[in-house]
Amino acid sequence: MGLEEKLPDGILLANVEKLVNWTRKSSLWPVTFGLACCAIEMMTFGAPRYDSARFGMEVFRASPRQADLMIVAGRLSQKMAPVLRQIYDQMPEPRWVLAMGVCASSGGMFNNYSIVQGVDHVVPVDMYLPGCPPRPEMLIDAILKLHHKIMNEPLGPKRAKRLEDEKVELVPSTARFAK
Repeated sequence: MGLEEKLPDGILLANVEKLVNWTRKSSLWPVTFGLACCAIEMMTFGAPRYDSARFGMEVFRASPRQADLMIVAGRLSQKMAPVLRQIYDQMPEPRWVLAMGVCASSGGMFNNYSIVQGVDHVVPVDMYLPGCPPRPEMLIDAILKLHHKIMNEPLGPKRAKRLEDEKVELVPSTARFAK
């Protein structure tokens, strides 16, 4: 009764938003940003045993201009926070951030002046992955959840409005500790 019955075989009907999100989900290219012990588990995820190529992620990019997913693996120091922000700003839109490990998510056991208590103080985080260190299987699960989030993201003016509300300002440590 509908349009599908009147079309010849081989014609695919899809929503443009779903089609664009499917291509984004199927070709996530992560930027290398391993800071501590969690980076070893992230490297293990890139090995043949876990086959990250099935997610379109077989190559970790060294340039932020070629990447759309930042996996922050490990603790983030105050000195490294501006570098993280600069790399994030160099990534093209749309971009996603995954905080891997308890140190990246909340500072972990390092509750002192030199460690940022959560990467979300520097960049907006889309997915948190707990654990010390999290296993590669947990990273696969987080990436699958990120795929689900990407598939349900809006395009156009709705996306621009949502991104406008998520601005994170990086306060220099010299201004923060000048008191």
